[in-house]
Amino acid sequence: MHEVIICEKPSSAEKIAKALSPSAKKKVYNKKVKYWELQRDSKDITVLSGVGHLYSLVPEKNKRYKVAFDLHWAPSHEVSKSSAFTKDYLRAIKKFGKNADSYVHACDYDVEGTLIGYNALKYACGQDALNNVSRMKFSTLTKKDIVDAYENRIDIDMHQVDNGIARHIIDYYFGMNLSIALSDSVKKTKHRFLKLSVGRVQTPTLSILVKREKEIREFVPEPYWIIRAILDFEGIEIKHVERNIFDKARADEIYNKCMGKDAVVDEIKFTKSKTRPPVPFDLSGLQAEAYNVFGFSPKRTQNAAQNLYSAGYTSYPRTSSQKLPESLGFENIFRQLSANPEFKKHISKLPSKLKPNNGKKEDAAHPPIHPTGILPKSLNSDEKKIYELIVYRFIAVFFESAEFETMSATLDIEDEKFKFKRRRVTHKGWMEHYPFKKIDDEKFPDVSEGDLMSVKELIKDEKETKPPARYNQASLIKELEKKNLGTKATRADIVDKLYDRKYIEGSKIEVNQLGENLIDTLNTYCSNLTSEKLTRDLEIKLEGINQNTSTKESVIDEGKKDVEDILVDIDENQKGIGSKLYEAYQATNIVGECSCGGKLVKRAGRYGKFVGCTNYPDCNVTYSLPRNASVIKKTCEICGLPMIAAGKGKNRREMCLDPNCGKDTSKEYKPEEVGACPKCGKPLLKRSGRFGEFVGCSGFPKCKFTCSLEELESKLN
Repeated sequence: MHEVIICEKPSSAEKIAKALSPSAKKKVYNKKVKYWELQRDSKDITVLSGVGHLYSLVPEKNKRYKVAFDLHWAPSHEVSKSSAFTKDYLRAIKKFGKNADSYVHACDYDVEGTLIGYNALKYACGQDALNNVSRMKFSTLTKKDIVDAYENRIDIDMHQVDNGIARHIIDYYFGMNLSIALSDSVKKTKHRFLKLSVGRVQTPTLSILVKREKEIREFVPEPYWIIRAILDFEGIEIKHVERNIFDKARADEIYNKCMGKDAVVDEIKFTKSKTRPPVPFDLSGLQAEAYNVFGFSPKRTQNAAQNLYSAGYTSYPRTSSQKLPESLGFENIFRQLSANPEFKKHISKLPSKLKPNNGKKEDAAHPPIHPTGILPKSLNSDEKKIYELIVYRFIAVFFESAEFETMSATLDIEDEKFKFKRRRVTHKGWMEHYPFKKIDDEKFPDVSEGDLMSVKELIKDEKETKPPARYNQASLIKELEKKNLGTKATRADIVDKLYDRKYIEGSKIEVNQLGENLIDTLNTYCSNLTSEKLTRDLEIKLEGINQNTSTKESVIDEGKKDVEDILVDIDENQKGIGSKLYEAYQATNIVGECSCGGKLVKRAGRYGKFVGCTNYPDCNVTYSLPRNASVIKKTCEICGLPMIAAGKGKNRREMCLDPNCGKDTSKEYKPEEVGACPKCGKPLLKRSGRFGEFVGCSGFPKCKFTCSLEELESKLN
C-alpha cells in the first residue's frame, strides 16, 4: 500500500514525517525539493509539500479581453514569474503523488490551507485522488497532535473548499477587472498609462482612512480651560471638578476667586477594585499587543507567529478563539515550560486549580494562540519577543485578579471643589506574572478630612480640543475586525498592500493625495466599490458557505453582478474618472516649484527616475534621481529646491536635488561656442568624442547637426 501526504510547506512536511516515524528518510527531487519517505501501519508513505498556493486563477480567454469572469486554475509558475520557485514543488507532487492507493490532506486547517491541498490533489495528483483522501486536523505541529490527527483523520470539509474557491474568484473579479477598468479610463482619456489598484476589501479600507483624514483636516479646535493647583505638600496636584471648562468667563471666575487662597480637605474616600486577568490571544489580540509593547506592525507579528508555529513552539496563529479548552493539557504544557528558569519562577506560583480567564470569541477550527511546551533552541529577535509575549500571556490568564485601593480626595477652595486621586496595588495577582503590563502603585499622602492645605501655585491652562487620532496599523486592523471587513488571515496583508500601492504612509497612517482622490472619484462615480456594506454582506455570505446557509455558486453570481454594475458606472463616467485620477496622480508627484513658474514633478525615463518641469519643452530643467533616492519633505536652505535622501542604512544621506548646489562651478569645463548652427540657429559647441574633437549643435537631441572641425568653415559658409 502506498500513501501520499500533501503538506502546505516544507517545514510542515518535515515535522509530520518525523512525528509519524523517527526513521523517516529525507529525499531530494531535482536537487531542490525535499520530500520524505517512511513506513507506518504496513504502508509506504511519501510526504510531499507545496510552498503555499501552487495554482492561481487565470481567465479562460486571451489577455486582450479586459473583463474576465470565466476563470480556471493554472499552475502558479505559468501565471506569474514571481512564482517560478513553485515549479519544482509542483513537479515533485505530480511525479510522486500519482497513482497512490490513498491520500492525506495535511495542510493548515483553514480556508486557504484547505484550498491549497485540494487544488494540489485535484490538478497535480488527478481527480481520482479526491476519491481516496482523508484530512488531518491539527492546531500545533507537536508529535502528539500530529500523530493524533493522523490516527483520527476526517473527511475534507467541502464547505471550506467552496468558501476558498468563491473567495478567490470574487477577489479576482473585484481586483483585476476593476483595476484594469480604472487604468483603462486614464489611458483612453489622457493617453497615459497609470497602474491603479482596487479590491473588494482594500478599497473600503482605504475609504475608512480617507474619512478619518477628512475628519482631521476639517476639525475645528475649540478652546477650553483647566484650573489646577499645586499644593505645598508633597507636590500634590489637584484639579477643579469641572475639568474641561469651555466658558472662559467661568474659568476666569474660578481662577480669580481661588487665587491666593488655601485649600481645605473636604472629603476622603477609599474604594477597592479588581482588574481581571487578560484573555488568551487570538490573532488580532496578539497583533495589537505586539504593536503596543514592541511597535511591531501586524504583518511583522504575523510572520513571527507563523514561524513559531511552523517550528512547533506555538499553536496555529490564524485563530479567532479566546477560549482555552482543557483538552490542551495545561499541566503538561506548564511542566515542559518550567525547564526554562525564568518561566518557572511564575509557573511555580500558579493556583492548584488551573482555570483560564477565557474571552467571548470562539473559533471552531483552532484554539487561542498558546505555547506548545516545546522550548525553542534558537530564535531571531522578533520570534523571541513574540514567543515570550505568548508564553507570559498564557501564564497570566490562569492567575487571580489584581486588586487595588483608590484614594479619592475632595478639597474646597472658596466653595470651589477640587479633586485628586491615588491608586495603589494591594495584590498584584496576574500582573506580577505578565512583565508587559505597567502596575499603578502610587503612595497615599498622609492627609485627613479638615486639614488646611497651603496652595503653592494656582494655574489656568488654556488648551484646545484635538481632532480624532490617526489610525495605526494595529488600530486599523481592530477597526476592520469590528466592521467585519476581511478575515483574520488577510487583514494584515490588506494594510501592507495599501502601503505598497503608495496610497498611505507613516506609522500614524496618512493618506496621500492619490489615495484620497481615488476614493473621492469612486464615491462620485461608483460608490459601490467603496461601500463597507457591500463588502460586509459578501463576507457574511462567504462565511455562510461554511455554515451551509449559502452556496458557492450563489455568492459568486452575486459578486459577479456587483462587479458588472460597477463596470457600467466606470464605463459611463470614463472621461470624468480618467481625468480626475490622472490629475491626482500628477499631484502626488509634485515635489516643488520650478524657477519658470512650472511644477517640478517626479518622472520615469529610459535611464531611470528624474525630476522635470511641467512646462517642458519650453523649460528644459531636469534633475536626475540617484538609484534608491527619494524626495523628502524638506527644502534646501541655500536654493530652496527639494531635498532628497539617497543610500542605505548608515550610508543614507540627505542632499539637495541639484548636485551643483553650493559648488563653485566657474572652473568647471564649459564647451566653447564656435558659431551658430546652420540648421536651427542655436549655438554650435566644440566637443570631444570617441574619435576626437567635433562640433555639435546645443539644441541636441532635437537638432542633430554635427561636423568635424575641418568641415566647420565650409559648413558655415
